[in-house]
Amino acid sequence: MAAVREFCLPLAPADLLQHGGPGRYVVREVLSARELPPALAAFRAAFRAQGALAVLQHFDCVYSVLHHFGTVGTAVKEDALELMMHVVSHHSNDLPAILSDSGLSHADRAAHLNALKMNCYLLTGLMDAFEMETCNNSCLEADPGRKSRKNHAKTSGSLWEEEREPLLQLLTRLLQLDLRQLWGGLAVEEEFVSLMTGSCYRILENPSIGLQKYRVTREALTHLLAAALVHRDHMFSATLKITQMLQHFEHVAPVFAQAVSLWAKEYGLKSLVGELLREIGQKCPQDLAREASGVKGYATFISELAEQIPALVLSNMSVLLPHLDGESYTMRNAILAAMAEVLVQVLSGDQLEEAARGTRDKFLDMLQAHECDVHSFVRSRVLQLFTRIVQSRALPLTQFQSVLSLAVGRLNDKSVLVVKNAIQLLAAFLSNNPFSSKLSWTDLDGPLKKEVQKLKEMRDRCRPSAVAPVILPEEEWEAMLPEVRAATQQLFQPLEEEEEEVLEVEETVERTVEQITRVLKKLNYKRAARLTQKALCRFQGKEPFIGPGEENEEATILGVLKRLFIGSCPGENSEDPPHDNSSDKIEEVVQEEQPQTELVKQKMLVHYLQDAYNFSVKITEALNLISRMMYENSVSVVQEAIEFFVTVSQFGVPQALLGIRRMLPLIWSKEPGTKEAVLNAYRQLYLSPSEDSERAKTQALVHSLSLIMVDASLGTIQCLEEIISEFMQKDEIKPAVIQLLWERFMEKSPCSSLERRAAVMLLGMMARGNPEIIGSNLDILVTMGLSEKACEDYRLPQEVCNVISKLPGNPKAALEKSSAPFRLPQNHMLFGCLSETVSKGFAQPSCHWIPFMEAAVTLIYQLAEGAEEICAGILHVCSQQALEKLQEADEQKADAGDSPHRVSDGAGSLSTFLLLHLVALVGQVALQQVAFLEVSMSTELRRRRLLKEEKTKKQSDTSAKKQRPQSTGNETTMEEELGLVGATADDTEAELIRGICETELLDEKHLLSAFVPLVLKICNNPGLYSDPALSAVAAHTLGKLCVISSEFCDSHLRLLFTMMEKSTLPDVRSNLIIAAGDLAIRFPNQVEPWTSHLYARLRDPCPSVRQTAGLVMTHLILKDMVKVKGQVSEMAILLIDPEEAIVGVAQNFFGELANKGNAVYNLLPDIISHLSDHNSGIEEESFHTIMRHLFSYITKDKQAESLVEKLCQRFRTARTERQYRDLSHCLTLLPVSERGLHKLQDNYDCFADKLQDPAVYSCFQTVLARFHRAGVKPETKALAEELEQKLSASHNRGLDSTEMCQDGSQTPMPAPAKQKPIASSRRQPLNPANTDDDFVTPPPRTHRNHKSAQKRPPRKKTIITFSSDEENNSEDGKALHTCAVRGGKTTDLTQQGCPLAMGFRSLWMLPVDFSAQGSGELIIDTFYSL
Repeated sequence: MAAVREFCLPLAPADLLQHGGPGRYVVREVLSARELPPALAAFRAAFRAQGALAVLQHFDCVYSVLHHFGTVGTAVKEDALELMMHVVSHHSNDLPAILSDSGLSHADRAAHLNALKMNCYLLTGLMDAFEMETCNNSCLEADPGRKSRKNHAKTSGSLWEEEREPLLQLLTRLLQLDLRQLWGGLAVEEEFVSLMTGSCYRILENPSIGLQKYRVTREALTHLLAAALVHRDHMFSATLKITQMLQHFEHVAPVFAQAVSLWAKEYGLKSLVGELLREIGQKCPQDLAREASGVKGYATFISELAEQIPALVLSNMSVLLPHLDGESYTMRNAILAAMAEVLVQVLSGDQLEEAARGTRDKFLDMLQAHECDVHSFVRSRVLQLFTRIVQSRALPLTQFQSVLSLAVGRLNDKSVLVVKNAIQLLAAFLSNNPFSSKLSWTDLDGPLKKEVQKLKEMRDRCRPSAVAPVILPEEEWEAMLPEVRAATQQLFQPLEEEEEEVLEVEETVERTVEQITRVLKKLNYKRAARLTQKALCRFQGKEPFIGPGEENEEATILGVLKRLFIGSCPGENSEDPPHDNSSDKIEEVVQEEQPQTELVKQKMLVHYLQDAYNFSVKITEALNLISRMMYENSVSVVQEAIEFFVTVSQFGVPQALLGIRRMLPLIWSKEPGTKEAVLNAYRQLYLSPSEDSERAKTQALVHSLSLIMVDASLGTIQCLEEIISEFMQKDEIKPAVIQLLWERFMEKSPCSSLERRAAVMLLGMMARGNPEIIGSNLDILVTMGLSEKACEDYRLPQEVCNVISKLPGNPKAALEKSSAPFRLPQNHMLFGCLSETVSKGFAQPSCHWIPFMEAAVTLIYQLAEGAEEICAGILHVCSQQALEKLQEADEQKADAGDSPHRVSDGAGSLSTFLLLHLVALVGQVALQQVAFLEVSMSTELRRRRLLKEEKTKKQSDTSAKKQRPQSTGNETTMEEELGLVGATADDTEAELIRGICETELLDEKHLLSAFVPLVLKICNNPGLYSDPALSAVAAHTLGKLCVISSEFCDSHLRLLFTMMEKSTLPDVRSNLIIAAGDLAIRFPNQVEPWTSHLYARLRDPCPSVRQTAGLVMTHLILKDMVKVKGQVSEMAILLIDPEEAIVGVAQNFFGELANKGNAVYNLLPDIISHLSDHNSGIEEESFHTIMRHLFSYITKDKQAESLVEKLCQRFRTARTERQYRDLSHCLTLLPVSERGLHKLQDNYDCFADKLQDPAVYSCFQTVLARFHRAGVKPETKALAEELEQKLSASHNRGLDSTEMCQDGSQTPMPAPAKQKPIASSRRQPLNPANTDDDFVTPPPRTHRNHKSAQKRPPRKKTIITFSSDEENNSEDGKALHTCAVRGGKTTDLTQQGCPLAMGFRSLWMLPVDFSAQGSGELIIDTFYSL
């Protein structure tokens, strides 16, 4: 074979066109596009003949295809790709046999090496070109204006899409071959490996590679790179390339994470994980903070990698930890997420080693530390990670309380996302708690105390009674020795025979030793010595009875006794050891260990109960915080709070029911998500019972719904009615539930009276969604609900009336229909039963009769034809009963005397409850009569008129068709006239009904007029009629009577408001406040002069009255029925009320007021003026609390800037230091922008002289400090620094002046706070028109040294007044102030002792000539700077 030039892999394709040196291959000719098809055909023919070596002669052909790739046809490109794939495939198949040939010459080896390089270069070049074209075309697909290119792209890339995976597999097989022999036994050159892997990296740069349809391609790429890593030492290059691509291509992070995980698991390339993480860890944190895209790639890679191979990430975690202190929150999130995955998958369970437990605790500590991270995204992410850890049960019990406490603390976070995730974490804690399915801390408190007491008793039993000192046997022997020696010496004295015969030693040494030891321990020393003496004779020479002899027998006996007592000399000749003693010791140890084991178990039980108790207490604390979040602006937080309470209720926490009820008003939310969340919550709680049978499920559902009715307020019932109505409309309540409710009502199913009443209420709620439920069973409701038995407790008939009132359906929808309203005939059994029940109950003392009566009268006016006749009959019957009782009382008066339960005025006496019932009945009939006329009658008149007009219009249209219309203009005029006629008719009908109310209802001919004197007498004589209930009902009835007629209202308003102010009964005051609110809407002109008395009730000493007044004033102000300019500050005072409910009313008021445009902004200056006045009685701290809440509604920059200017100008009119401090504190509550800073600078003279006060100076420093923290432009920063210097200079100058005055200056500084208040400016309590004039300039004072002024004859004083600084301010910062000077000659203002407005420059002498007007007055206008 001829010598072949060496082919060197070029850095760029153009390098092959240049001469690379001797022996290097160079492309001789680049063929044109037309020459390519025959050249490719020649190459194909040569390939068939020569095999893969054909490329040595035809390389230029395919190179030309690459050179003209953008211009040649698709067929040529695809033909070249298919040809090269065959060539490389054939070459890879032949190479093993070629390389195994030992006779391969150097020339052949060089030829095959060149051919391999050329083939691979051409194939990878075509792959890169096709991939680039596909990537560009995918971008063009998003452009709708490039349809032709789009279609062309699909055609040219069709082959590449099919052949990409086989080509990658081909290159993988090629890399797996042992190609070192081609390079002379050396390693494969790095350029060749980079050529093969470069195509892989270019394919990965395609953003669409992560799609599911390219999963097989991703797997092929992974295996190709794995072959390069395993066989071609591609580790270092791969590390750098992967790190680089992660930085520039965010989409490759999941792909590389999956690939690295596969390489580590299947190919054993675990070191690559460490290299990659080390490379990322060495990145500069400051650089990462500037490169957002690169950080995202690294972060995603770390997170994904930790999910797949957490153990390897754990071993390399130390290299990543420095980034936890970096500026990039994305990297912090990624590393914390990796820690969480390690904790879940690796460092979990109870079988961890000590080192692993230490690592786990460190990771948990790091996670907890970052719950307080400066970035809200990190705090939120940590909470999410802890949620995963808790759900995976990987959080150790020792960390439960600390993590739970942090989660509760995050509920107060400013970030909505953090709060949302904190609620999710708490829900996860509940769902995965290891303690109990019921977490009521009240239920856990009892068992905990019981077990703690038991543990204490066990500890007392295990503790020894007295701790004896440890005495060594030798010490004890020394103490015994004198007595033992004395007993031994007695042995040598003569003994009695009886004692000699008794003392005999045992048969063996061991038993003798035990015998002597036993006697010795019993302190029988004499006997022990005698036995020892005999044992020495009998067992002479045997241990322990060995002695020196008879010469020193006493010492021998003492030595033996010592050895036996100490126990240091056991018997040597004993064959069996003494097992009895050891077994006794074992039994004692077992007996001692058993109580210890029980003690440990008891300790664990107490610890468990304590943890459960602490857990429950924390959850209860969280409940109080989360319940307040249900009315946040963030819909997601509200939804999380609702779901949390659903979870809590499933664990039996008692406070959960409060949250369940608290979410009820959210059913009226305008946010569909919030409303649906409430419906889902109640659906889970009440419509999905866990019982098995259908009957049991129905009973459970009815029982749970009935429980909500217990002690439910009217608002709760209305909300629940809306929810059940929604369920009925969606057919989610089954007919079996309705059937069970009817069974309970008819007492076919056993239930209590409370459950029966709840069943009626639930039926009424369901009837709102389906009125047929009531209509088809009306007779049953009347006969069962209004029977004599049912009327033993009037609460059931009252609910029956409420249920029947649902029969007409939606009243608003009925108003829009042209059909006649639903009415029952006057003789219907319903009204007969109602009249009879009301009349019978009238004479019975029952606290539930009045609510029933009101419901019955309302129902009669709603459904009956001739309702006024029915109610007149009821009123006549009841009054007749009262008269009869009065006559009976008069007859018995002489015998029985006055009863304490009767009301007497001297002429007769009547039971209090009868008078109470009568007055309540009169008031209800009067109110319903007015409502009937104003609503029902007016609607019916309008309906009939519209029907008549429609009929007339049809007739006119029919007649108009017969005649040719004259002109279109005439028709338009006629239509306009008809419209005017309709409006006039509405007014006429309204006047008609108003005339009836004004002239007829309280006329002497009407029945109601007979009871008016009685009501007025009770109201005018509170001492005579002193019963609290009667006074409250009479006041309520008076308000209802005032609603009828404006004339009657006007004549009795003084009585009404006098009772409201003077009555000692809170119920009376509350009822009259409600009545006054109704009157303010009905007769606003009559009530307007009395508005200040309504505001006065906002300071009532009774909380219930204040709350009622707050609610009434809220409705009146929001409906624009009363003026708010003067005394809206009284509503603001409710924000600091001790009662939480009243604070809620005030917060709701200002929240609704803020929705009405700029209402709060317009009222703020007036509120500040009133509350900063010392006569208001508001403490400084309370003022701050109120202002913090009100200023939270100032969200617009323009409003904040305007308020800055207004507050600065108010410093000029402020009189006291308290007002200075209040105004400056208000400035700290505003977000000062750049324009706001200019406002401060422009109005600096207004507050410059107030900066001597440290509190005022501190507030301005706070404003500037917050402005600096916000980050400002350089020029604005300079302005802020200039203002700060001026503030400091004014403050220091004021302090210096104060020190000079204190050192003895003859001219003391003025003390505005100590000036006497002007008599004319004293604010009367609750002044209805309190304006900025409260801040007036003090009157002129004469200096003490002007004695001559005192001797002058009295004359007209010079009066100087300044107009308001706010009314005449101009845009250029100047103000026009008018001075009215009265007198007879030229006046020097500075010599008159007139104090100037604070913050103004001194006024110069003003020469005034009065000659033109004699002794008249001259108006002088002066401009001067602020």
